[in-house]
Amino acid sequence: MASVTLDRVYKTYSGSDHPAVNDVSIEIADREFLVLVGPSGCGKSTTLRMVAGLEDIDQGSIKIGDRVVNNVAPKDRDIAMVFQNYALYPHMTVYKNMSFGLRMRKVPKPDIDRRVRQAAEMLGIEHLLDRKPKALSGGERQRVAVGRAIVRTPQAFLFDEPLSNLDARLRIQTRAELKRLHRKLQTTTIYVTHDQEEAMTLGDRIVIMKDGHVHQCASPHEVYNRPANRFVAGFIGMPPMNFFEGQLAQHEGKLVFDTGHGLLDLPSGAENLLRDRAGQSLVYGARPELLSIGSQGDAGGSSCLTMTVSVIEVLGNEKDVYLTLPSSQQVVARIAADVPADEGAEVRVFIETARAHIFEAGQSGANLTARVAR
Repeated sequence: MASVTLDRVYKTYSGSDHPAVNDVSIEIADREFLVLVGPSGCGKSTTLRMVAGLEDIDQGSIKIGDRVVNNVAPKDRDIAMVFQNYALYPHMTVYKNMSFGLRMRKVPKPDIDRRVRQAAEMLGIEHLLDRKPKALSGGERQRVAVGRAIVRTPQAFLFDEPLSNLDARLRIQTRAELKRLHRKLQTTTIYVTHDQEEAMTLGDRIVIMKDGHVHQCASPHEVYNRPANRFVAGFIGMPPMNFFEGQLAQHEGKLVFDTGHGLLDLPSGAENLLRDRAGQSLVYGARPELLSIGSQGDAGGSSCLTMTVSVIEVLGNEKDVYLTLPSSQQVVARIAADVPADEGAEVRVFIETARAHIFEAGQSGANLTARVAR
């Protein structure tokens, strides 16, 4: 087991004017589970493949433990990778698939057998060892691919969207299995996904990427409650954060946010931070759970806007209520299922302002209230 360090790493593909990975620096601690997440094309898989040695880097350095591996062949980096398509040999049994890497390294047969059977027991696939991949379900193939990585006892595991081919229910189940395995094995793990829920549930820390850049690297709690900028705030969380464009203004002796449709109080502790921003175009952010409807939110600590209910999606004990402002902008509130709301009705929407955020203008505008206690 070892730490993994990326120091100012760049990668530009031939024929492209923009780097796929642009000045990325990340330190992954020994035994840490780090998740790289972001939209398609953000550079997360390229970053993982550079750690694996499957892509060359243009600038910077990558270290596994204390060793710089820029010019080290993939087979000599002492890592194990699990791919999206599992990459199993179709003509080999599960046992032979799991033992293949060890056989190539001339590991003694008794050691191979012990490691394969231990990994199979850990993953609950002992009964599948004599089968070939075509006789396995998607979830079983995924566990075989993980088992093949486990038997190697590498310094680090690399996972490239390993759950994307599974159905929703199996993804949730396998997610829990991977978390349990990491607690048991304590091997440094770098995991790539486009699914922000997967990232939040698996990672000790999350790296959010876009256009080759790292926008934030922090714990799931930190990323959710103190997003570094508007992109992170909108990407993490489902439904995504609501944004209101406007500017700061003075009202009855205090600084407030003017949306053009009503005034919103500033987040707790934010007034002194933002006093010199009066008159600037800014963005107010509030997560769906901070919005409530009618008398449910008619209390202190809230600001109110009038909106029209457009769509209601019931999710069991909760529902998402999509609301439209007079400007036709749509926002969403996540509320209890038993709170009355009718499509087409005009309602008062209360926003719990204490936990809201203020961002600079622009799609990746900085969070000006990230330092406020939450």
